[in-house]
Amino acid sequence: MPARPPAAARPTPSSPSSPSSRRPSRQPRQPALQVQGSLWIEAGGRSLGGHGRMALLQAVAEHGSITHAARAFGMSYKAAWDAIDLMNTLSGTPLVERVTGGKGGGGTRLTAHGQRLIERYRQLDEVHQCFVRLLTEQGMDLSQDFSLLKVLNVKTSARNQWVGVVSAIRAGAVNDEVEVMLPGGVPLVATITRESTDHLQLRLQQTVIAMVKAPAVLLATGLDGARVSARNRLEGHVQAVQPGAVNAEVTVGTPTGLEVVAVVTQGSVQALQLAPELPVTALVKASDVILATVN
Repeated sequence: MPARPPAAARPTPSSPSSPSSRRPSRQPRQPALQVQGSLWIEAGGRSLGGHGRMALLQAVAEHGSITHAARAFGMSYKAAWDAIDLMNTLSGTPLVERVTGGKGGGGTRLTAHGQRLIERYRQLDEVHQCFVRLLTEQGMDLSQDFSLLKVLNVKTSARNQWVGVVSAIRAGAVNDEVEVMLPGGVPLVATITRESTDHLQLRLQQTVIAMVKAPAVLLATGLDGARVSARNRLEGHVQAVQPGAVNAEVTVGTPTGLEVVAVVTQGSVQALQLAPELPVTALVKASDVILATVN
């Protein structure tokens, strides 16, 4: 009888040659993308200060002395004095002033202008941090389209809000006609007063937000070349019909991905036989389009 091979030569469950020991390697988790940024103030093109210098001013206000403020801030007196002296010079109006006499022999305090600067910086920094957070939450998911409206956190009563670019401005005797190119190359015409054009400082290639209230959107079926007074015709299909007690909310999707929300009566839903996948045309009068600028 042939001799059995030594035990060391036989594969075992723990041997590298055993199939059960080879497990698929775990893919490393992709780190989340984030937006970071800091806020600072400039005067005459030179940096007046950011978070660090504003904190130094606050320390002066709390301790009443540059020496004590520098010690609490963890820096030398000379570095603190040089920073404050530069800020005083750049601001045009002193932010810190010396106080002579008194029980303690004098000290240093913030001027009213310095107090206002610190408070304003704090307010601006809160807004800045909120904006940076929104950029991370709404702009860094690369699997989703970028939405300026979500980043700006725009909230209005108008259900339809689209970001576009001014492609044409045609001046009239009283009103101007502004053409906005929406995503996917969909044109939208708005009629606004000349005063509104000037107030918004509209110009070609400017980014604007076009808003239309849902009740102002008319729905039609089977137009096929029929002439209507509404300047804007958005072709699409019904995506959803949400019935209500009196009216229904109808969402229409266009081939370019644009969504249009209309509020119509229940009678109109029945008369037009509105249901998902039904081809429809959303009609919007130019006078019902509201424009807003983002700059």
